[in-house]
Amino acid sequence: MDPDVLNMFVIAGGTLAIPILAFVASFLLWPSALIRIYYWYWRRALGMQVRYAYYDDYQFCYSYRGRPGYRPSILMLHGFSAHKDMWLSIVKFLPKNLHLVCVDMPGHEGTTRSDLDDYSISGQAQRIHQFVECIRLNRRPFHLVGTSMGGNVAGVYAAQYPEDICSLTLICPAGLPSTTDSKFIKQLRELQESEHIDRIPLIPSTPEEMSDMLKLCSYVRFKVPQQILQGLVDVRIPHNDFYRKLFLEIVNEKSRHSLHENMSKIKVPTQVIWGKQDQVLDVSGANLLASAIPDCHVYILENCGHSVVVERPRKTANLILEFLALLHSPYYIKKQA
Repeated sequence: MDPDVLNMFVIAGGTLAIPILAFVASFLLWPSALIRIYYWYWRRALGMQVRYAYYDDYQFCYSYRGRPGYRPSILMLHGFSAHKDMWLSIVKFLPKNLHLVCVDMPGHEGTTRSDLDDYSISGQAQRIHQFVECIRLNRRPFHLVGTSMGGNVAGVYAAQYPEDICSLTLICPAGLPSTTDSKFIKQLRELQESEHIDRIPLIPSTPEEMSDMLKLCSYVRFKVPQQILQGLVDVRIPHNDFYRKLFLEIVNEKSRHSLHENMSKIKVPTQVIWGKQDQVLDVSGANLLASAIPDCHVYILENCGHSVVVERPRKTANLILEFLALLHSPYYIKKQA
């Protein structure tokens, strides 16, 4: 073989080998870095841009796509110990010309974390209102979406700042009493009785605990490699002390039933989406909301757990789009007149 041709194959092989070796090394040695790169790449692929907004010395980190238009903007509030990128699986199925905003909740990811901050549900709703004013999202009423803890905050926001929003989507929201204890609530009771309340199932510290948490939150059984589980834990461990503090704050008497205490004040059209097999927050909460909110549309998803956004992203995106289309249809507007 000609030496020049041989050299060309060697160079080409080396060029291909370097990224492959880098990927393997990251997977084996730094799985948490690989997870961060994954989210960075996914944001870029979907056209989501990260920005910062400031209210005095308080920093909000958020991602967005599109610009405000004739359709309402959509603001998305994630759940406990998550971050703005959890919505990417749904963003994938939403029109690119729709104005979307995903914000890191108070104390999470790129948003300010302070020991002096009020992390009660009402306190978080107030912070989100500050964020909305910072980016002037409420120049026109917007559609608010929240899941789990974020659903609790979204419901309280709708009650406290009704002029800001035109409609609301609550996905497996926290903040409701339940006549049926979920698996998660039973686990918490057992931990309280054994005085091991520091071992909260939603705050894993090992790959095994992370696997258990995923099984608790999801009806669909995802096969997650051990290294990825380790990476997910590595990303969370530096924040676990904050998560424990936050968890105790949102389950105390001030916040535990915040949504229930405010749902009679919710006057905008509301959509409730819940996984039928939710083991964290019992699906019976959907009926509670339907009975209290006048214009409430309930959708129960079969074969789906608490992590609706991850398990059924296409279905969830379609339900949100169909709900918004319904609200702006001539028939619905005439009916409400």
